[in-house]
Amino acid sequence: MATGALLFACALLGGVAVAQRVVTLQSGPLVRTEGSHVTILCNVTGYKEGMEQDFEWSMYLPSVADREIRIISTAQLNYAYAVYSQRVNSKEIYVERLSGDSAMLHITKVQANDQGLFECYTPNTDGQYLGSYSARTNLTVIADSLTVTAPAQTLSKVEGDTLQLTCEVSRTTLQHTHLSVGWYLRSPEDAASPPQELVTLSRDFVLRSGDPYRQRMAAGDLRLDKTSATSYRLTIHKLQPMDQGLLYCQAAEWIQDTDGSWFAMTRKQSDKTQLRIQPTDRDFSIQVSTDRRSFTAGEPLELRCTIEAQNVPERFFSVSWVFSSSPVAVVGPSAVPVLGPDYVAREAAGHMTVRKESANVHLLKLQHLRPEDTGKYICRVTEREKTPTGDFIDRSKRSRNVQITVQPLKSNITVSLSSNSSDVIEGDVIHFSCSVYTTTGPLSVVWQWTDKLATGPGLEVATIDRDGTVWHSASYRERSSYGEIRVEKVRADTFSLSLYNALPGDEGQYSCTATEWLQAGTEPELTWGKIGEGSATKTVTVKTVESSFMVSASSRTPSVTFGDSFDLLCLVKPRHNPRVPTSVTWRFMPAGSEAGDEDDGEFKDLVTFTREGTLQWGEQLLGLGTRTTVDRSHSNTNFRLSVTRAGRREAGKYQCSAVLWRKNYDNSWSKVANRTSNLLGISVLQPESKLRVLKTNQSQVYLEDSRVRINCSVSSQTSQESQHAVLWYVRRATGSEADELLLRIERSGAFEYGAYADEERLRRRVQAERLSPRLYVLTMNRAENSDSGTYYCLVEEWLSDPDGAWYRLSRESSGFTQVLVRQPEIRLQVEELESNVTVEESASIRLGCSIPSQSSRESRFSVSWYVEHSDDEDNEPGDEERECVFSIGHDAVFGNGNCSPREEPGPNSRLQFERTTSDQYSLTIQGARPTDAGRYYCHVEEWLLNPRKAWYRLATNNSGFTIVNVIQQVSTLQSVVCSNYSLFYFVFFYPFPIFGILLIAVLLVRFKSRSNSKSQEGKNGAPLLWIKEPHLSYSPTCLDPPALSLHPGSVD
Repeated sequence: MATGALLFACALLGGVAVAQRVVTLQSGPLVRTEGSHVTILCNVTGYKEGMEQDFEWSMYLPSVADREIRIISTAQLNYAYAVYSQRVNSKEIYVERLSGDSAMLHITKVQANDQGLFECYTPNTDGQYLGSYSARTNLTVIADSLTVTAPAQTLSKVEGDTLQLTCEVSRTTLQHTHLSVGWYLRSPEDAASPPQELVTLSRDFVLRSGDPYRQRMAAGDLRLDKTSATSYRLTIHKLQPMDQGLLYCQAAEWIQDTDGSWFAMTRKQSDKTQLRIQPTDRDFSIQVSTDRRSFTAGEPLELRCTIEAQNVPERFFSVSWVFSSSPVAVVGPSAVPVLGPDYVAREAAGHMTVRKESANVHLLKLQHLRPEDTGKYICRVTEREKTPTGDFIDRSKRSRNVQITVQPLKSNITVSLSSNSSDVIEGDVIHFSCSVYTTTGPLSVVWQWTDKLATGPGLEVATIDRDGTVWHSASYRERSSYGEIRVEKVRADTFSLSLYNALPGDEGQYSCTATEWLQAGTEPELTWGKIGEGSATKTVTVKTVESSFMVSASSRTPSVTFGDSFDLLCLVKPRHNPRVPTSVTWRFMPAGSEAGDEDDGEFKDLVTFTREGTLQWGEQLLGLGTRTTVDRSHSNTNFRLSVTRAGRREAGKYQCSAVLWRKNYDNSWSKVANRTSNLLGISVLQPESKLRVLKTNQSQVYLEDSRVRINCSVSSQTSQESQHAVLWYVRRATGSEADELLLRIERSGAFEYGAYADEERLRRRVQAERLSPRLYVLTMNRAENSDSGTYYCLVEEWLSDPDGAWYRLSRESSGFTQVLVRQPEIRLQVEELESNVTVEESASIRLGCSIPSQSSRESRFSVSWYVEHSDDEDNEPGDEERECVFSIGHDAVFGNGNCSPREEPGPNSRLQFERTTSDQYSLTIQGARPTDAGRYYCHVEEWLLNPRKAWYRLATNNSGFTIVNVIQQVSTLQSVVCSNYSLFYFVFFYPFPIFGILLIAVLLVRFKSRSNSKSQEGKNGAPLLWIKEPHLSYSPTCLDPPALSLHPGSVD
């Protein structure tokens, strides 16, 4: 029982295992390109038979792996979400049912957002769930990077040609993929028919072709070559009409899925090439051509045989030339001619040519036709062709007959003779050109000369044989050996005769006689026969150069200034001839040469143009040889002498002399003639002066001992290189004396004083300066009254001539500067106030002297006091006798004034002098006496120190009068007191108490007065009783007035 139950359970388990559902999908990941057609196959097994299975498709995005997006279902119509509903409705996404349990999902154009996890789900149809109902696979969508390019073009080929086409295929896929590349042909007539495969390189790199092309590929006529990483070249040899159509390249990119199968992710085609093939025609035609058919003996004949056929270079033709049934030559496919027996010698002599000009043109050329060459000429062409069996067959064709007629030669020879000129100058070239017309055979020429009148026999010059050999006659053989005579055969019908370095004896008539020859017979028996002759004559006149030889000299600038340039031109006629050259010499006679006649002056050679064209300098050099240039024209007719920066040395007379030489044919030289030109006088002048000096007149007033400045300004000058010498002149104020030279400044800057400067001792005080190149200043320091006068400058302009020597170009004076040096203005004033002074006898008389105004702060004064006594009151002022009381000089020495005092100085002198300030003076007379009465005044003299340190008196002035009256004493005090007892007692007894009080008061006042007096004496001096040692505080260099301090002496 238990065993049976176990068996029943095992049987039940085994039945369940058999019926388990399994859903399978293509294993992923599936890599597909964007835009390609993607299919995913889904199968289901293990379900109950007889039930059709449904399939539901969903996908999961990588970003949201747990969110299902429904796509399509076989059971439900509106199964798709909105993301896919539109694509499902448009059949871009659909399900193809392959069977009841198998279906395939189609995405016709996959998009990048379709990448994700696809799930195939089958709903349960068994009533119970057992097994798996869905399966999943990954779909990866990559960009489509495959490119296939080939140019779209139309080609026309001929059957049998070769065709090559190139296709560029590339991709940038990161996955491992393979490419397959193939060429296909589509018929243009039937566009619906499938294309014909030509050749394909598979993804496994296996080359295969379509069935119709398999044999041609095996024969090598069809190739597909990979020429680079991206280039594939199709080559078709021996094109056939069946190859005509539209050719294009197709490439596919393959990827291998995980199950090992290969899937073509994308396929692309290139642009199409339309190929047209023209079938070949094996027939050919022949044509013989020539310019004309009638010839004259000696002329050339050219016959051309042209083969008209297709693809001639690849076919094998042989050409045969036949003349009147006789073979002339055969040219095979190798283009090597085989000559007939009658033409071998003719070809060897160069009178016959047979060659293949091109693939279809053959040439037969006969030089120097003969009468026996008259006849019929034909061209026969044979083609050899190989059959498919390997045999050769020949096909031949012949051209039409070409009738050639050769007429015997009849000479119509004509001769023409020309020359370069009928009038030739001696030494030039005489050139003749002899042209022969209407000839066929070779020519021989004879050159002859006769005199101009043809009176004498002709003289043979040279002969040219028919083979071109030149023979000179004995008369001209020597000249021809030196190259003087040249005879040439320029062309077959042109001959020339040239006589170089023509001589006067070459004048005359020249004739050219031409003979035409014809060769007859065959080698080795060839003979020459004369068939015609003609001649021509030309007369030539040879003009001697001596008859036209002349020399002239000219100049455009007969007068130049220093530093300018001038050109001298020597014109020699006729034009230069190498065979008769000229030597030209420039000669010069300096200006100022002492000669009685200008024609007999001593000319010296400057420079010579020798006949060889070299320069030879003479013994005379202009401008030290560095400023002279010479040149000549190409024709050697103009000879120029140029002098730059002309100076005195270049002034004078110039002359040009020329010597004519003739070169003999033996290279020796002969002097033919000598000519001398006219004289050219060249003056070299100093440049016009542009010196201008400022001429403004002015007046200047200065005080003595001041600084005087006078300007001299140059407003313009001739040249920037001008230098100036400046002379300063002075004209004394009186105007009667001549102008005196004060100072001269040389152009080099050196000073030179004039006699006036020495006379007036101005060397130390005068100073000259150049403030700028055009401004000069004269300065006089510590001006004196004697410096007054009129000053001006005289400017000399100096220039350097081209030889380096300095010369004075011009002089010009400036305007006048009137200088007045005066003493200071007299402003001396002495106080003129008059006063009356009355004093008692023995009292002091104080006389003042005040100077309120002076001329200069440096003034010094001499002060004197005078007194006028008057005994008669009727005397008028001025009649009194004047007496000097006191004087002090400007040097502060007493008694050194303008008068001598009556009272000698000494210890008993009553005079006391004080100078309280520089302009306040006082004199005190002590112990007045009756004789001191009178009219007093002070006399002041103003003194100044001139620049020479000498004192001079500038002005004088007197003060007003001070009238002094002295009252005499009649009696004495003793007599008055003693005569009156009351007064006596009053004076001697009663005053004592009062006197004591007064004495004390007087002593106090006196003491105080002495203190003030002593203090004042320290400043202004003490009373002058006797001056033992006057002391002056004075410095001769100080400009302040001397400070006079008087110290009282001892009084006995």
